[in-house]
Amino acid sequence: MRPTLLLPHLLSALLAIAVAFAPGVAAVAQTLPTDAEPLVITTRNGDVSFTVELALTPETRASGLMHRQSMGADHGMLFRFDQTRQVLMWMKNTPLPLDMLFIDDAGTIVGIAQDTTPFSEAVISSPGPVRYVLELNAGTTGRKAISVGDTARHRVIGE
Repeated sequence: MRPTLLLPHLLSALLAIAVAFAPGVAAVAQTLPTDAEPLVITTRNGDVSFTVELALTPETRASGLMHRQSMGADHGMLFRFDQTRQVLMWMKNTPLPLDMLFIDDAGTIVGIAQDTTPFSEAVISSPGPVRYVLELNAGTTGRKAISVGDTARHRVIGE
């Protein structure tokens, strides 16, 4: 191949490498399929329902809602951990402020972290051992009167 013909191929390859590794290049948000069954929380004012995406594997739990710019008003992401334990969450690469609900084996909400800070690397810890975390848009727990002691029901909870 003559050098003049090689140059465009070399430039294309270098551009592809630069784009792949350039700092600040936006990562693609992963959207998980929504579950057909709603998650229902029983509050002192009655039941509230949410359409949820399920983060059940280490890979889906690791990415969670990272890089997501929006989420439907009555949508959320339900994380199920392999065992009941202390859970540590963070908001790195997450532009959405969230309410995080920490849920025990029986579906009881045992803690709520309201209005978490987008992109923060600060650790958000469950108040004790939990099996599930439900992430909702920030402010949802206040608007829907969801509080510690309320109960969450879904086919995944209690499996």
